[in-house]
Amino acid sequence: MSKKGPTKGSGGKGRRSLEGKGPTPKAEDRPYHKAYRAKQLSERSAAKRSTGKRTDRIKVNAEFVTGRNSVVEALRAGIPAKALHVAIRIDVDDRVRESLKLAAAQGIPLMEASKQELDRMTDDAIHQGLALQIPPYEYKDAVQLATKAVKDYDRGYTTSQPLFLALDGITDPRNLGAIVRSASAFGADGVIIPERRSVGMTASAWKTSAGAAVRVPVAKCTNLTSALKEIKAAGIFVIGLDAGGDMELPNFELATGPLCIVVGSEGKGLSRLVRENCDAIVSIPIDSAMESLNASMAVGISLYEVSRLRNQSAK
Repeated sequence: MSKKGPTKGSGGKGRRSLEGKGPTPKAEDRPYHKAYRAKQLSERSAAKRSTGKRTDRIKVNAEFVTGRNSVVEALRAGIPAKALHVAIRIDVDDRVRESLKLAAAQGIPLMEASKQELDRMTDDAIHQGLALQIPPYEYKDAVQLATKAVKDYDRGYTTSQPLFLALDGITDPRNLGAIVRSASAFGADGVIIPERRSVGMTASAWKTSAGAAVRVPVAKCTNLTSALKEIKAAGIFVIGLDAGGDMELPNFELATGPLCIVVGSEGKGLSRLVRENCDAIVSIPIDSAMESLNASMAVGISLYEVSRLRNQSAK
């Protein structure tokens, strides 16, 4: 039975042809639209990243100091750098001019990059058009460094007793940088860190150290407890800093001999095994209202007292 009404429209179209073809597909789903091509390229790029293949010219996991103030400060401090990446058509100010001048004077290559490249390199950090690429830090061997310091003193190559810092569970790069800076200020022979559960010499640590890591070596050990045992066997006295120590730092008698000061993280303090392998636990007297000191602050106070006692002993 046929439906009532005309079978043809005013344009001569049949009823079925007038029913339409449904909603219009999205632009990215239409093969002849430019959005479709963009979607295909995006999916291919994502597939390459998931398989570990990259087409980027610069490694994303490299260490960078970013931002105009940070970069110029790092260059002033003489922090080793592989390259200074500068945005194309950067808005030049005094900080950019000085950064370019310092980089040229230090023989650091200048590399132009687009804003997108800088975003990718620095993991979307605020770079303001400048990114200073820092090379991987070359760590010394902790036990070898300590043993050499003892031998050099015994042979008369150096006039000061060996002095080291060992860090137990320090994970903040700014703390490490500040500790390295204090070590340089008071003539320490090195800073020892374990491979696990410890921060390394990152760009942030370099920046905080104000270039002091150039003068004071940072050494690594596989296991801090084992390294402390070997350091003691080499003739270095190992003391741990802790609020509950059985000795107080002021006028600490053993400060004038070969010494390694171990400091733990703020809050947790020294780990049990490290504490058990210290020759003595020494505390810094502080007001009872203050629970603990920041690790870098405790190191600075300790190094000052050791330096004072050594100078006093030499007179």
